[in-house]
Amino acid sequence: MARAKKPLLEKVEITDIGSEGKALGRVDDKVVFVPMLVPGDVVDIQVTRKRKNFMEGYVIKFHKYSDLRQEPECSHFGVCGGCKWQHLPYEKQLEFKQQQVYDNFTRIGRFDFPDIKTIKASDKTYYYRNKLEFTFSNRRWLTKDEISTGSEIKNMNALGFHIPGMFDKILDIDRCYLQNDISNEIRNSVRKYALENDLSFFDIRNREGLLRTLIIRTSGVGELMVIINFYYEDVKNREKLLVFLRDKFPQITSLMYVINPKPHDSIGDLDVKLFSGRDYIIEEMEDLKFRVGPKSFYQTNTQQSYELYKVARDFADMSGNEIVYDLYTGTGTIANFVASLAKKVIGLEYIPEAIVDAKANSELNGIDNTSFYAGDIKDLMNDDFISKHGRPDIVITDPPRPGMHESVVRTVLRVVPEKIVYVSCNPATQARDIAILTEKYEVVAVQPVDMFPQTHHVENVVLLRQKIKVKS
Repeated sequence: MARAKKPLLEKVEITDIGSEGKALGRVDDKVVFVPMLVPGDVVDIQVTRKRKNFMEGYVIKFHKYSDLRQEPECSHFGVCGGCKWQHLPYEKQLEFKQQQVYDNFTRIGRFDFPDIKTIKASDKTYYYRNKLEFTFSNRRWLTKDEISTGSEIKNMNALGFHIPGMFDKILDIDRCYLQNDISNEIRNSVRKYALENDLSFFDIRNREGLLRTLIIRTSGVGELMVIINFYYEDVKNREKLLVFLRDKFPQITSLMYVINPKPHDSIGDLDVKLFSGRDYIIEEMEDLKFRVGPKSFYQTNTQQSYELYKVARDFADMSGNEIVYDLYTGTGTIANFVASLAKKVIGLEYIPEAIVDAKANSELNGIDNTSFYAGDIKDLMNDDFISKHGRPDIVITDPPRPGMHESVVRTVLRVVPEKIVYVSCNPATQARDIAILTEKYEVVAVQPVDMFPQTHHVENVVLLRQKIKVKS
């Protein structure tokens, strides 16, 4: 049986921006979501997905361009999967992010909260990331202009970013505006060297080819880490490429490599080897130093992470006598950042390697009132652990995008700290978790922070305080 043909929607006016940064319009009683549009655009939309209450599609024709639009900086805009809001003025990006937090708290949370503080803007709207990962591929994404020529494309190699929704197609990146220009110089030099020396780019479908990924990390103090991910060991070609990088870019602080024969690119469980320099770079925040290794998590917007952590510290409002539990502590950045104002800080984290970094960072800064433990947080925070380390006066939590596991939320409710400071990169899962916490807590303050200009992503910090029990 033939599938029903999806409709073509004509002259749809875009009125808002919704979840995941997609623009939306309304046709009859249905919402239609379309990427890369701006409120005020009037377009024809080819529907690709149709459900009872909504549709999704893509633009096939513009009838009117919104007055809100601006010219994107990047020549890859619209094809590359990142920076999808470059066509929106930054002040409008901030407005939509502020609204995103409000919408999540009202639609998902359904709890009382005070006026949301004005979002903290990022001083840098480009060149703000300290880490990027580029993928080698022999299946380069061809642009419409290349296809329209009808000419034979001889070079199908690429070093860049994945096309959204296509695991095997890579857009070859000439210039990225997210990381400072040394990143562009290194990437373009590596690509040129690989092509001139006939090094094979990875074929993810057939699982063959030498070069897999290039990871570049920069620090606010000017240090630089480069990691080459090879599919198999080829001592001669590996060493020649690494020597080329070392000699051409003497400013590289840490030059490393990894051999990754797995189907996927993750190096979290692999041995990353040092070729030259040292096996970490240094970040600084106030008077603190942090070691960042090849597997370390560190907020990708160095400058704005300082603003984020200041909000968390201000919300905690410590007197020096508090016991603080820092959940999902990672490499202990927040724990060490607030340690001088606390009696002691206990950091809990699932990943053992991160705990090693957290301890090293405390030692590096001469901090002696922190301790760190690896394991499942809901299991770590048992009665014996709390009896040994003390009941927390304050819990700071900074979970990944999926939020806190409900069992961890329930554990926090059982422990009943006086205050909870919840840092989140996903206001939707944050609102879901806070809805549970409001059994015993009230929301006192909400502060969005823009960590990722040119994207729809927003960080949000919430202060919760124990509800006052009313005596009968």
